[in-house]
Amino acid sequence: MSGKVFHGPLLKADGRFQVRKVHERTGEKSKADYPAVEVVRRFEALLEDPAIELVVVNTPNFLHFAQARLALEAGKHVVVEKPFTVTSGEAEQLAALASRKGLVLTVFQNRRWDGDFLTVREVVGQGLLGQLVEYEAHYDRYRNYIEANTWKEETVPGSGILYNLGSHMIDQAMVLFGMPAAVTADLSTQRPGASIHDSYHVVLHYPGLRVVLKASYLVREQGPRYTLHGLDGSFLKWGLDPQEDALKAGRLPNEPGWGTEPEAWWGQLNTQLGGLHVTGKVETKAGAYPQFYHNVYAAIREGAPPAVQPQQAVQLIQVIESAIRSHDSGQTVKF
Repeated sequence: MSGKVFHGPLLKADGRFQVRKVHERTGEKSKADYPAVEVVRRFEALLEDPAIELVVVNTPNFLHFAQARLALEAGKHVVVEKPFTVTSGEAEQLAALASRKGLVLTVFQNRRWDGDFLTVREVVGQGLLGQLVEYEAHYDRYRNYIEANTWKEETVPGSGILYNLGSHMIDQAMVLFGMPAAVTADLSTQRPGASIHDSYHVVLHYPGLRVVLKASYLVREQGPRYTLHGLDGSFLKWGLDPQEDALKAGRLPNEPGWGTEPEAWWGQLNTQLGGLHVTGKVETKAGAYPQFYHNVYAAIREGAPPAVQPQQAVQLIQVIESAIRSHDSGQTVKF
């Protein structure tokens, strides 16, 4: 799904990348979208081709470290699907290796370019709520069954909802507020028969600010996706960015009006601005997933810094590890 829905269409829409080889263990599904591509059965075959400059590692989480390391050692630039790695030690090794070899290494944190998050970032950045005191974000789904034939439902390293959806939500919080001072987390298994954590309640502690991140597979009636409160006002935002569904429907992100959402999903602002009480809707900024590979191109060809820095990815895994330690110990874990 990662390659077919996200990476392939974004590379195609950018127009400056040529997809040359795809690693598939069985079948040749990628040829339906890319007839000229060469399907290979060995991951190493990607690395043995001197024409390949960039390798996208979007395999199961527990393979990210080993395959990204092989690609870097072969002199390739690397994009790694989130989460970066399973442990922060692995993440630090990859960041150091890329630095030593002068290669671009970045992580596909596409939800930095969700329209709703871009809007929240503007609300926070412009101080529309005054001093922010509470930020709560949800990434909820309704899936009351155990999905068959997927490693994501198995007890393997890097599985579970915290590595999956938590990678997005923690990254967004850290883009806004940086590294927290401490983490408190409660992980749970809510679906009968599930063998992984499928729900979390994570609190990131900052001076004067409480950041609450929640996700569950058993939320049939959605509440606000973002709820922000400050000394001067509040901002609430419902709905999920439409880009993933558009990509799943086969649309390409170079079409007019890409990433825009209907007015019914716009956020609600209630605040004090310049002595005036202001209430009303805030038009959601257009989502911009294409920006990720625009930046990758600029990093490889022009020396621009990656939008998702390896050290940021290291810190995110450190927060995930701390959340797990907090859950296991029943205590807040300080940095």
